[in-house]
Amino acid sequence: MPRAPSFRLFLPSLLLTLLVAGCGDKDAQAPAAVTQPSAQAAAAAAPAAAPLLGALQKQLDGYRRIIVLLADEEQQSAADRTTSTRIGQQLFHDGLEQRGAIATQFDTLLRGTSPQRFATLGTVLDYIESAPELFDADRLAFREVLRDLHERIGADSSLPAVKLHQRIGEDLEALDEIERNYNQELTRIFSRFERTRAIELKREKWDDYIAHLHKDYSREAILRDYGVIEPYPMSMKDSDREIFGRDLPPKTVVLTFDDGPHKAYTDEVVAILKRYDVPGVFFEVGRNLGKVDPDGKVSLGPMAKISRNLMEEGYAVGNHSLTHAQLSRTTGDALRQQVLDTDTLLKDVDSKRAPLFRFPYGARNAEGLQLLNEAGLKSIMWNIDSMDWADPVPESIVQRVLDQVNKEQRGIILFHDIHDRAVKALPQILDRLIADGYQFAGWNGRDFSVARPRKGSDRDATVTTGYEKSWAIVVGIDNYAKWPKLEYASHDAQAVADTLTGQFGFPSSQVIVLKNEQATRNNILAAFHDRLSDDRTGRNDRVFVFFAGHGATRQLASGRDLGYIIPVDSDPKEFATDAIAMTDIQNIAESMQAKHVMFVMDACYSGLGLTRGGPSSSSFLRENARRSARQMLTAGGADQQVADAGPNGHSVFTWVLLQALAGKGDLNGDGLITGTELAAYVAPAVSAVSQQTPAFGSLPGSQGGEFVFQVPDSQEYLNADTRQLTADAIALNNKVDAAQDAKNSEAPVTVADLQGGKAKLVVPTAGPASDRQRSQQANDRGLQLYREKRYDEAAVQFAEALKLRPDFAQAANNLGFVYYRQQRYAEAARWLENTLKIDPSRAVAHLNLGDAYFHVGDKAKAKQAYTTYLALQPQGSGAAQARAQLEKL
Repeated sequence: MPRAPSFRLFLPSLLLTLLVAGCGDKDAQAPAAVTQPSAQAAAAAAPAAAPLLGALQKQLDGYRRIIVLLADEEQQSAADRTTSTRIGQQLFHDGLEQRGAIATQFDTLLRGTSPQRFATLGTVLDYIESAPELFDADRLAFREVLRDLHERIGADSSLPAVKLHQRIGEDLEALDEIERNYNQELTRIFSRFERTRAIELKREKWDDYIAHLHKDYSREAILRDYGVIEPYPMSMKDSDREIFGRDLPPKTVVLTFDDGPHKAYTDEVVAILKRYDVPGVFFEVGRNLGKVDPDGKVSLGPMAKISRNLMEEGYAVGNHSLTHAQLSRTTGDALRQQVLDTDTLLKDVDSKRAPLFRFPYGARNAEGLQLLNEAGLKSIMWNIDSMDWADPVPESIVQRVLDQVNKEQRGIILFHDIHDRAVKALPQILDRLIADGYQFAGWNGRDFSVARPRKGSDRDATVTTGYEKSWAIVVGIDNYAKWPKLEYASHDAQAVADTLTGQFGFPSSQVIVLKNEQATRNNILAAFHDRLSDDRTGRNDRVFVFFAGHGATRQLASGRDLGYIIPVDSDPKEFATDAIAMTDIQNIAESMQAKHVMFVMDACYSGLGLTRGGPSSSSFLRENARRSARQMLTAGGADQQVADAGPNGHSVFTWVLLQALAGKGDLNGDGLITGTELAAYVAPAVSAVSQQTPAFGSLPGSQGGEFVFQVPDSQEYLNADTRQLTADAIALNNKVDAAQDAKNSEAPVTVADLQGGKAKLVVPTAGPASDRQRSQQANDRGLQLYREKRYDEAAVQFAEALKLRPDFAQAANNLGFVYYRQQRYAEAARWLENTLKIDPSRAVAHLNLGDAYFHVGDKAKAKQAYTTYLALQPQGSGAAQARAQLEKL
């Protein structure tokens, strides 16, 4: 929109331009005129206008989001349309509040006495009229704002005010013309918000505008900002339509309770579940909750409160028909009433009702299953029947359930929360199942999964790849007596040792660390011979060896190179006799009973024949358990020097190694890092950012096995104390990631071997992963990205985790904290509230929520969140911060 006062002369040209070009060609939108600056440039040039310009951009952002949500609603499902409209309503009312805030700013400015106040408003109008980044449809976002300003400035009779009043009036006329071109689309979108545009005129090229908006906005991102992530469609297991529980992981059961709610026994069942800290699923009969009149009016009864409490406490509550009828004999409207009226009742109790249905008696027909599909409900059957509805003896019920569980090894157990005998039998059953190592799965929004370890239960062993014991020798030498001193080797060694004992659970008593003066030739060899050789390690053990220090190469009389690692007491003139030759290392490796041995040498040398190794079949773990492995990864060749200036006081090689072990080395996403994957990540990465060429291969005698690390699931909830990487670490990681992205992930990775040749590494094919595994992996990728301050990418990963597991409290907290770091405090608060709906006792989420509300300016909610945190964690790491914030409030 060209600026006034020559506006009237330009208006016909503007309309002609709209008719010919539409909003898709911004270069043709206006006749030749002085190009006006963007909002950012205008704010920089006129600081007094910056607050108003920022508020207008927020107004525009909300307007655009509403359009993106609703422009294609005809292609959306009924559920998606409902979600889009609900979030659109929030955006619309946010816009009304924003408009009120802008009006207040206008009032403040106009009441002032500064002679620049009209120039400030002129800058604002310049932006609305002619900012190059605005489409004509964008300018309609400011129509009500301009009307407000037009009314306010009309009360001022000064000459500058009269000129601005005229200019705004002409702008409003032009907006009327623009609106006519988009009337049909805008009326369809905005009329639901009780604001109509009644002028019926010609259409414009609306699709061009929508295509432009989709470059910057997506429906998924808008919903995410407002606390909504739509899960992937319910997984189809057992059969396409029903779940029986036979596809659950081994030693995993689901506890289900039918026919309630009961005025006494339901609460008693819940008390038992809480005592044992296990989830449960309740299938309720609609008539116990209330009734639905023929006109659709819902009347809830007194027992609906029990169901509401169940949902508020996180239990899944599903549909068990209206009257517990035999639905296999029911059709038509009667069948629909049984299913849909109960769903209506449950939704009226709480919208968080689970989309689950259980046919009474398990009796169903094809029409009933089709109706569930139309209603978005999933049929949940069972494969273990307690028979508590028929058996009056609790001990008999206990034995029946345990016998069936022992036979099935997994499944869905059917109980009823309307019998006292079920209440009496349940604790005995739980005692036995817990003692036998069973897990208890709950409904996560898509399927049944174990959301978290049961309180008091032992955590899963770190190694699930067949190892009995894990050993390590870690050597780092800086303070050489006769060789050049190094800076980072000792620190590298300690970091590797800490990673082994911390992240991977190696017992500290089985990790031998030799640094500086401790790392003599005799001590290094003694560590191998006295602790690890012969029968001191078992046949199902693993041994990891790390050396950071000098390496050297000597050419033998035969012309063959022989490599050495240099202990602290070696003499450069005598290293052929007082260093440790690679042939010695090879002999030590062959003398160990351990199944898998991995040597990682942060030193450069050559002179050890390596062979290509590593299975690549989908049955990797089964084959790997039968094959020994003797693998080695070195930092570079004989004519190279270790780059000793990496981030955080590490060499480049060790830094990349640590990043690989932190999860980036899991190249196929199966939760495991093999020796081959470690080399396939580290070698090309180090080569890309240094002058080193790492080498990898299997020692002679290896049977093609693979050393394996299992990547542990991260338990970290992001908070203000979470450490992030330094700028130099982030810069190096970005270079490494760029090198990784440049290569074909499907192609074999070519690396050097220690004889100067080349070897191609093939990463083992990953087997199928469950939704829970994929969700955890997405969350852990998000944590890596957060540490590198790649917040938008981290948010995408946390959102992916929640699509797979809607009840994943850790991912919800982490997504909220990413918003917090981006200073998007309202969005952060929404996701932290979601976290606490999933896990109300998660203290750190209360602390994060307090911080978010503090910045939003909601003192009452901030105070409540901080107070709850202190009640849960009075001596927690954030207690001092919470008390300090409460004093400010």
